[in-house]
Amino acid sequence: MTEPEPKSLEELKAGLDAAGADYDAALAAALAACDAAWIAVTKAEDAYRKALVTSTIDIHLGDNLDILPTFPDGSFELIYIDPPFNTGKKQARTQKRTIRDEDGDRTGFKGQRYRTVNVGTKSFADQFDDFMAFLEPRIEHAHRLLTPTGSFLLHLDYREVHYAKVLTDSIFGRDSYLSEIIWAYDYGARSKKKWPAKHDNILWYAKDPKNYTYRYEHMDRIPYMAPGLVTKEKAERGKTPTDTWWHTIVSPNGKEKTGYPTQKPLGIINRIINVHTNPGDTVLDFFGGSGTIAESAFRQDRNSVMVDCNEEAMQVMARRLAFARPTFHGWTAPKDTACDATDAAEAALETYLKAQENSDA
Repeated sequence: MTEPEPKSLEELKAGLDAAGADYDAALAAALAACDAAWIAVTKAEDAYRKALVTSTIDIHLGDNLDILPTFPDGSFELIYIDPPFNTGKKQARTQKRTIRDEDGDRTGFKGQRYRTVNVGTKSFADQFDDFMAFLEPRIEHAHRLLTPTGSFLLHLDYREVHYAKVLTDSIFGRDSYLSEIIWAYDYGARSKKKWPAKHDNILWYAKDPKNYTYRYEHMDRIPYMAPGLVTKEKAERGKTPTDTWWHTIVSPNGKEKTGYPTQKPLGIINRIINVHTNPGDTVLDFFGGSGTIAESAFRQDRNSVMVDCNEEAMQVMARRLAFARPTFHGWTAPKDTACDATDAAEAALETYLKAQENSDA
Protein backbone atom coordinates (compact mmCIF):
# COMPACT_ATOMS: atom_id res chain seq x y z
CA MET A 1 0.00 0.00 0.00
CA THR A 2 1.55 3.21 -1.13
CA GLU A 3 1.60 6.22 1.17
CA PRO A 4 -0.27 9.32 -0.12
CA GLU A 5 1.96 12.13 -1.15
CA PRO A 6 2.09 14.86 1.47
CA LYS A 7 0.08 17.98 0.50
CA SER A 8 1.72 21.29 0.22
CA LEU A 9 1.03 24.02 2.73
CA GLU A 10 -1.05 25.89 0.14
CA GLU A 11 -3.18 22.81 -0.53
CA LEU A 12 -3.77 22.23 3.18
CA LYS A 13 -4.75 25.86 3.69
CA ALA A 14 -7.13 25.74 0.72
CA GLY A 15 -8.73 22.59 2.08
CA LEU A 16 -9.23 24.13 5.50
CA ASP A 17 -10.75 27.26 3.94
CA ALA A 18 -13.17 25.16 1.89
CA ALA A 19 -14.14 23.10 4.92
CA GLY A 20 -14.69 26.26 6.93
CA ALA A 21 -16.88 27.74 4.22
CA ASP A 22 -18.92 24.53 4.04
CA TYR A 23 -19.29 24.58 7.82
CA ASP A 24 -20.42 28.23 7.82
CA ALA A 25 -22.94 27.55 5.06
CA ALA A 26 -24.26 24.47 6.83
CA LEU A 27 -24.54 26.35 10.12
CA ALA A 28 -26.36 29.25 8.45
CA ALA A 29 -28.76 26.86 6.75
CA ALA A 30 -29.42 25.06 10.03
CA LEU A 31 -30.07 28.32 11.86
CA ALA A 32 -32.40 29.49 9.09
CA ALA A 33 -34.28 26.19 9.27
CA CYS A 34 -34.59 26.57 13.05
CA ASP A 35 -35.94 30.10 12.64
CA ALA A 36 -38.46 28.96 10.02
CA ALA A 37 -39.57 26.08 12.23
CA TRP A 38 -39.98 28.37 15.22
CA ILE A 39 -42.07 30.82 13.18
CA ALA A 40 -44.23 27.95 11.93
CA VAL A 41 -44.72 26.64 15.47
CA THR A 42 -45.62 30.13 16.73
CA LYS A 43 -48.16 30.63 13.96
CA ALA A 44 -49.63 27.18 14.58
CA GLU A 45 -49.88 27.92 18.31
CA ASP A 46 -51.64 31.22 17.61
CA ALA A 47 -54.07 29.51 15.24
CA TYR A 48 -54.70 26.81 17.83
CA ARG A 49 -55.44 29.38 20.52
CA LYS A 50 -57.81 31.23 18.21
CA ALA A 51 -59.55 27.94 17.48
CA LEU A 52 -60.27 27.63 21.19
CA VAL A 53 -62.12 30.97 21.36
CA THR A 54 -65.49 30.32 22.96
CA SER A 55 -67.46 33.00 21.08
CA THR A 56 -70.14 31.51 18.85
CA ILE A 57 -72.12 32.51 15.78
CA ASP A 58 -75.49 30.88 15.04
CA ILE A 59 -77.11 31.68 11.70
CA HIS A 60 -80.74 30.79 10.91
CA LEU A 61 -82.32 30.70 7.48
CA GLY A 62 -86.03 31.51 7.52
CA ASP A 63 -88.68 34.12 8.21
CA ASN A 64 -87.70 35.87 11.44
CA LEU A 65 -91.33 35.94 12.52
CA ASP A 66 -91.24 32.13 12.56
CA ILE A 67 -87.84 31.85 14.23
CA LEU A 68 -88.06 34.57 16.91
CA PRO A 69 -90.74 32.75 18.97
CA THR A 70 -88.33 29.83 19.41
CA PHE A 71 -85.88 31.98 21.42
CA PRO A 72 -86.44 32.19 25.21
CA ASP A 73 -87.23 35.47 26.97
CA GLY A 74 -84.30 37.63 28.06
CA SER A 75 -81.73 35.92 25.81
CA PHE A 76 -79.93 38.92 24.33
CA GLU A 77 -78.08 41.90 25.78
CA LEU A 78 -78.25 43.78 22.49
CA ILE A 79 -80.65 43.53 19.57
CA TYR A 80 -79.70 45.53 16.50
CA ILE A 81 -81.77 45.37 13.34
CA ASP A 82 -81.32 47.01 9.98
CA PRO A 83 -84.60 46.09 8.27
CA PRO A 84 -85.44 47.02 4.67
CA PHE A 85 -86.00 50.77 4.48
CA ASN A 86 -89.20 50.48 2.42
CA THR A 87 -87.71 52.52 -0.41
CA GLY A 88 -90.20 51.06 -2.89
CA LYS A 89 -87.29 50.01 -5.08
CA LYS A 90 -85.39 46.83 -5.82
CA GLN A 91 -82.16 46.95 -3.83
CA ALA A 92 -79.28 45.53 -5.85
CA ARG A 93 -75.50 45.52 -5.82
CA THR A 94 -73.51 44.36 -8.84
CA GLN A 95 -69.97 43.14 -8.27
CA LYS A 96 -67.45 43.95 -10.96
CA ARG A 97 -63.81 43.20 -11.67
CA THR A 98 -61.39 44.39 -14.33
CA ILE A 99 -59.22 42.34 -16.67
CA ARG A 100 -56.27 43.53 -18.77
CA ASP A 101 -57.53 43.94 -22.35
CA GLU A 102 -56.02 46.15 -25.05
CA ASP A 103 -59.55 46.73 -26.39
CA GLY A 104 -61.05 47.29 -22.93
CA ASP A 105 -63.58 49.93 -21.92
CA ARG A 106 -61.43 51.84 -19.41
CA THR A 107 -57.91 53.20 -19.03
CA GLY A 108 -55.88 52.40 -15.92
CA PHE A 109 -52.37 52.89 -14.55
CA LYS A 110 -49.79 54.03 -17.11
CA GLY A 111 -52.40 54.10 -19.84
CA GLN A 112 -53.04 50.37 -19.80
CA ARG A 113 -56.47 49.27 -21.01
CA TYR A 114 -58.87 47.14 -18.94
CA ARG A 115 -62.20 45.43 -19.57
CA THR A 116 -64.98 45.48 -16.96
CA VAL A 117 -66.63 42.15 -16.15
CA ASN A 118 -69.84 41.76 -14.12
CA VAL A 119 -69.27 38.98 -11.58
CA GLY A 120 -72.85 38.82 -10.30
CA THR A 121 -75.73 40.77 -8.76
CA LYS A 122 -77.36 40.38 -5.34
CA SER A 123 -80.78 41.92 -4.82
CA PHE A 124 -84.03 41.95 -2.86
CA ALA A 125 -87.38 43.74 -3.11
CA ASP A 126 -87.64 46.65 -0.66
CA GLN A 127 -91.35 47.45 -0.74
CA PHE A 128 -94.15 46.90 1.79
CA ASP A 129 -97.81 47.90 1.65
CA ASP A 130 -97.87 48.45 5.42
CA PHE A 131 -94.33 48.74 6.78
CA MET A 132 -95.40 49.40 10.38
CA ALA A 133 -97.59 46.28 10.38
CA PHE A 134 -94.52 44.41 9.16
CA LEU A 135 -92.32 45.81 11.94
CA GLU A 136 -94.71 45.69 14.89
CA PRO A 137 -94.70 41.95 15.77
CA ARG A 138 -90.95 41.81 15.26
CA ILE A 139 -90.30 44.74 17.61
CA GLU A 140 -92.61 43.12 20.17
CA HIS A 141 -90.39 40.03 20.06
CA ALA A 142 -87.31 42.25 20.41
CA HIS A 143 -88.71 43.69 23.63
CA ARG A 144 -89.43 40.20 24.98
CA LEU A 145 -86.01 38.84 24.06
CA LEU A 146 -83.90 41.57 25.71
CA THR A 147 -82.18 41.02 29.04
CA PRO A 148 -83.19 43.41 31.86
CA THR A 149 -80.15 45.61 31.06
CA GLY A 150 -80.40 45.16 27.28
CA SER A 151 -80.72 47.67 24.45
CA PHE A 152 -82.60 47.68 21.16
CA LEU A 153 -81.21 49.64 18.21
CA LEU A 154 -83.42 50.17 15.17
CA HIS A 155 -81.59 51.32 12.04
CA LEU A 156 -83.71 53.07 9.38
CA ASP A 157 -83.62 56.18 7.23
CA TYR A 158 -85.72 59.33 6.84
CA ARG A 159 -88.56 57.57 5.01
CA GLU A 160 -89.92 55.53 7.91
CA VAL A 161 -87.98 56.46 11.07
CA HIS A 162 -90.61 58.90 12.41
CA TYR A 163 -93.44 56.39 12.13
CA ALA A 164 -91.19 53.66 13.55
CA LYS A 165 -90.40 55.78 16.61
CA VAL A 166 -94.08 56.24 17.43
CA LEU A 167 -94.60 52.49 17.02
CA THR A 168 -91.58 51.55 19.14
CA ASP A 169 -92.55 54.07 21.84
CA SER A 170 -95.87 52.23 22.15
CA ILE A 171 -94.06 48.90 22.70
CA PHE A 172 -91.10 49.90 24.89
CA GLY A 173 -92.63 53.01 26.48
CA ARG A 174 -91.53 56.56 25.70
CA ASP A 175 -89.23 56.63 28.73
CA SER A 176 -87.22 53.77 27.24
CA TYR A 177 -86.25 55.90 24.24
CA LEU A 178 -82.77 57.23 25.05
CA SER A 179 -81.26 58.64 21.89
CA GLU A 180 -81.30 58.91 18.11
CA ILE A 181 -77.92 58.33 16.52
CA ILE A 182 -77.35 60.04 13.19
CA TRP A 183 -74.90 58.23 10.96
CA ALA A 184 -73.75 60.83 8.43
CA TYR A 185 -71.76 60.03 5.31
CA ASP A 186 -70.79 61.87 2.15
CA TYR A 187 -70.98 59.56 -0.83
CA GLY A 188 -73.04 59.12 -3.98
CA ALA A 189 -75.22 61.32 -6.14
CA ARG A 190 -76.57 64.67 -4.97
CA SER A 191 -80.07 65.91 -5.72
CA LYS A 192 -80.43 69.29 -7.39
CA LYS A 193 -84.05 69.66 -6.23
CA LYS A 194 -83.67 69.22 -2.44
CA TRP A 195 -81.07 68.86 0.28
CA PRO A 196 -79.39 65.50 -0.49
CA ALA A 197 -80.15 62.80 2.10
CA LYS A 198 -76.77 61.66 3.40
CA HIS A 199 -77.55 60.09 6.75
CA ASP A 200 -79.25 57.12 8.42
CA ASN A 201 -81.12 57.11 11.73
CA ILE A 202 -80.53 54.64 14.57
CA LEU A 203 -83.09 54.71 17.40
CA TRP A 204 -81.81 53.48 20.78
CA TYR A 205 -84.19 52.00 23.36
CA ALA A 206 -83.30 50.44 26.73
CA LYS A 207 -85.40 47.67 28.27
CA ASP A 208 -84.99 49.51 31.58
CA PRO A 209 -84.18 53.22 31.10
CA LYS A 210 -82.71 53.36 34.63
CA ASN A 211 -80.45 50.32 34.31
CA TYR A 212 -78.77 49.49 31.02
CA THR A 213 -75.34 48.57 29.64
CA TYR A 214 -73.44 51.63 28.43
CA ARG A 215 -69.65 51.32 28.67
CA TYR A 216 -68.61 54.94 28.40
CA GLU A 217 -65.06 54.19 29.54
CA HIS A 218 -64.58 51.77 26.63
CA MET A 219 -65.78 54.19 23.97
CA ASP A 220 -63.42 54.93 21.09
CA ARG A 221 -62.25 58.52 20.72
CA ILE A 222 -62.27 60.77 17.68
CA PRO A 223 -60.13 63.79 16.75
CA TYR A 224 -61.14 67.30 17.77
CA MET A 225 -62.33 69.35 14.79
CA ALA A 226 -60.41 72.34 16.19
CA PRO A 227 -57.50 70.82 18.16
CA GLY A 228 -55.90 74.25 18.56
CA LEU A 229 -58.71 75.27 20.91
CA VAL A 230 -57.94 72.58 23.50
CA THR A 231 -54.84 71.57 25.42
CA LYS A 232 -52.20 69.36 23.81
CA GLU A 233 -53.12 66.51 26.15
CA LYS A 234 -56.81 66.68 25.16
CA ALA A 235 -55.95 66.91 21.47
CA GLU A 236 -53.76 63.79 21.71
CA ARG A 237 -56.42 61.87 23.65
CA GLY A 238 -59.28 62.91 21.36
CA LYS A 239 -62.91 63.31 22.35
CA THR A 240 -65.81 60.94 22.79
CA PRO A 241 -68.40 60.86 19.99
CA THR A 242 -71.78 62.58 20.23
CA ASP A 243 -75.01 61.26 18.73
CA THR A 244 -73.82 62.30 15.25
CA TRP A 245 -71.33 59.86 13.75
CA TRP A 246 -69.41 60.76 10.62
CA HIS A 247 -68.28 57.59 8.91
CA THR A 248 -67.93 56.61 5.27
CA ILE A 249 -70.05 53.86 3.76
CA VAL A 250 -68.44 50.53 2.89
CA SER A 251 -66.03 51.33 0.09
CA PRO A 252 -67.09 49.76 -3.24
CA ASN A 253 -63.43 48.85 -3.79
CA GLY A 254 -62.38 48.06 -0.20
CA LYS A 255 -61.48 44.73 1.40
CA GLU A 256 -64.50 44.96 3.70
CA LYS A 257 -66.94 44.84 0.79
CA THR A 258 -69.00 41.64 0.47
CA GLY A 259 -71.18 42.73 -2.44
CA TYR A 260 -74.37 42.58 -0.34
CA PRO A 261 -76.67 45.53 -1.22
CA THR A 262 -77.24 46.95 2.28
CA GLN A 263 -73.93 46.13 3.98
CA LYS A 264 -73.11 48.46 6.88
CA PRO A 265 -69.52 49.40 7.83
CA LEU A 266 -67.73 47.62 10.65
CA GLY A 267 -66.70 50.98 12.11
CA ILE A 268 -70.31 51.83 12.99
CA ILE A 269 -71.20 48.37 14.27
CA ASN A 270 -67.97 47.97 16.27
CA ARG A 271 -68.78 51.09 18.29
CA ILE A 272 -72.34 49.92 19.00
CA ILE A 273 -71.28 46.47 20.20
CA ASN A 274 -68.30 47.74 22.18
CA VAL A 275 -70.39 50.28 24.12
CA HIS A 276 -73.68 48.43 24.55
CA THR A 277 -72.37 44.95 25.47
CA ASN A 278 -69.72 43.26 27.57
CA PRO A 279 -67.42 40.42 26.44
CA GLY A 280 -69.34 37.17 26.58
CA ASP A 281 -72.74 38.78 25.91
CA THR A 282 -74.97 37.65 23.06
CA VAL A 283 -76.18 39.92 20.25
CA LEU A 284 -79.17 39.31 17.97
CA ASP A 285 -79.67 40.63 14.44
CA PHE A 286 -82.77 39.17 12.81
CA PHE A 287 -82.18 40.95 9.50
CA GLY A 288 -78.70 39.45 9.23
CA GLY A 289 -77.81 40.52 5.69
CA SER A 290 -74.07 40.45 5.08
CA GLY A 291 -73.17 39.41 8.65
CA THR A 292 -71.51 42.61 9.88
CA ILE A 293 -72.98 42.17 13.37
CA ALA A 294 -71.65 38.60 13.56
CA GLU A 295 -68.13 39.54 12.48
CA SER A 296 -67.95 42.52 14.83
CA ALA A 297 -69.32 40.52 17.77
CA PHE A 298 -66.95 37.61 17.23
CA ARG A 299 -63.87 39.80 16.93
CA GLN A 300 -64.86 41.52 20.19
CA ASP A 301 -65.44 38.23 22.08
CA ARG A 302 -69.24 38.37 21.96
CA ASN A 303 -71.68 35.72 20.77
CA SER A 304 -74.20 36.43 18.03
CA VAL A 305 -77.38 35.00 16.56
CA MET A 306 -78.28 35.96 13.01
CA VAL A 307 -81.55 35.40 11.12
CA ASP A 308 -82.27 36.06 7.46
CA CYS A 309 -84.77 34.68 4.94
CA ASN A 310 -82.51 35.30 1.93
CA GLU A 311 -80.29 32.43 0.80
CA GLU A 312 -77.93 34.94 -0.82
CA ALA A 313 -77.34 36.33 2.68
CA MET A 314 -76.45 32.80 3.86
CA GLN A 315 -73.91 32.46 1.07
CA VAL A 316 -72.34 35.84 1.84
CA MET A 317 -72.15 35.09 5.58
CA ALA A 318 -70.72 31.63 4.96
CA ARG A 319 -67.81 33.12 3.02
CA ARG A 320 -67.32 36.14 5.25
CA LEU A 321 -67.50 34.30 8.57
CA ALA A 322 -65.74 31.04 7.66
CA PHE A 323 -62.84 32.03 9.94
CA ALA A 324 -65.21 31.92 12.94
CA ARG A 325 -66.76 28.51 12.18
CA PRO A 326 -70.44 29.59 12.41
CA THR A 327 -73.24 27.09 12.97
CA PHE A 328 -76.02 27.20 10.37
CA HIS A 329 -79.62 26.24 11.09
CA GLY A 330 -81.94 25.36 8.23
CA TRP A 331 -79.18 25.68 5.65
CA THR A 332 -76.04 23.74 4.78
CA ALA A 333 -72.95 25.75 3.93
CA PRO A 334 -70.80 24.57 1.00
CA LYS A 335 -67.67 22.65 1.96
CA ASP A 336 -65.34 25.28 0.52
CA THR A 337 -66.67 28.05 2.77
CA ALA A 338 -67.90 27.01 6.20
CA CYS A 339 -65.47 24.10 6.53
CA ASP A 340 -62.34 25.99 5.50
CA ALA A 341 -61.90 27.37 9.01
CA THR A 342 -62.49 23.96 10.59
CA ASP A 343 -59.91 22.32 8.38
CA ALA A 344 -57.43 25.12 9.05
CA ALA A 345 -57.94 24.89 12.81
CA GLU A 346 -57.52 21.10 12.80
CA ALA A 347 -54.38 21.37 10.67
CA ALA A 348 -52.97 24.04 12.99
CA LEU A 349 -53.71 21.88 16.02
CA GLU A 350 -51.99 18.86 14.47
CA THR A 351 -48.92 20.93 13.57
CA TYR A 352 -48.80 22.43 17.05
CA LEU A 353 -49.03 19.05 18.81
CA LYS A 354 -46.34 17.52 16.60
CA ALA A 355 -44.08 20.48 17.31
CA GLN A 356 -44.67 20.01 21.04
CA GLU A 357 -43.79 16.30 20.80
CA ASN A 358 -40.59 17.08 18.91
CA SER A 359 -39.56 19.73 21.44
CA ASP A 360 -40.15 17.28 24.33
CA ALA A 361 -38.13 14.51 22.66
